Amino acid sequence: MKEPLVAIEDAAIGYGRTALLSGISVAVLPGDFLAMVGPNGGGKTTLLRTLLGAQPLVRGRLVRPRALRVGYVPQREHVDSIWPFTVGEVVLMGRVPMLGVLRSAREADREVVRRALARVGMEDLGDRWYGELSGGQRQRTLIARALAAEPELLALDEPTNGMDPGAELATMDLLRDLQAGSPLAVVMVSHRIEAVANYARTFAFLDKDAALFRVGDVAEMLRPDALAALYRRPVEVREENGRRYVHAAGGEGRR
Repeated sequence: MKEPLVAIEDAAIGYGRTALLSGISVAVLPGDFLAMVGPNGGGKTTLLRTLLGAQPLVRGRLVRPRALRVGYVPQREHVDSIWPFTVGEVVLMGRVPMLGVLRSAREADREVVRRALARVGMEDLGDRWYGELSGGQRQRTLIARALAAEPELLALDEPTNGMDPGAELATMDLLRDLQAGSPLAVVMVSHRIEAVANYARTFAFLDKDAALFRVGDVAEMLRPDALAALYRRPVEVREENGRRYVHAAGGEGRR
């Protein structure tokens, strides 16, 4: 079995000494796609920040066998759209952990930026102002900034929030393509299971108000019992033309 890049064992997460959720054990393996799914305010971002070491555990153990390169994509609405920077300059910010605060970017760093932009389909927009971009383009810029860190783990907090269905699908397809033939691990927070149902390999369902934490692979977590525990109502998964659709049992609309 592969050694995990990072894991939390028998833990409680929260703030200070106040636990939001306990009984948490979860591991991220190379090449995995872990989706943390639950309602807004359910504890997903807290779990992500704790897994990345940005927030201390209330109790339990954070296991990181070695130094880990992480690329982090924050919620897009938390990034000021009036940043006076070009797309290339925003992506170059992802090189700061390698450069330090005093060293100037070298040509090798700028080449990494060019490659990161090419990977997200933005290679011709490096000189555009960040504030001039569409929401989907801004999201791709932030993903490129994370890729510029040459990560082993790409962590994204609600990357499709506020997107129309087409932009959401394009973003998820991009994440799938970034992983193709690569050991890159992806951890993504989403309150929309329909966004990740066709992409994630591992799911963590959590809701602090229901004291719910459950983790497992696709076959286990997209079962009616696991989904009903998360949504507190009967939920079904149907497959059509090779895609999964999640909807309320007996309902006519798809989620």
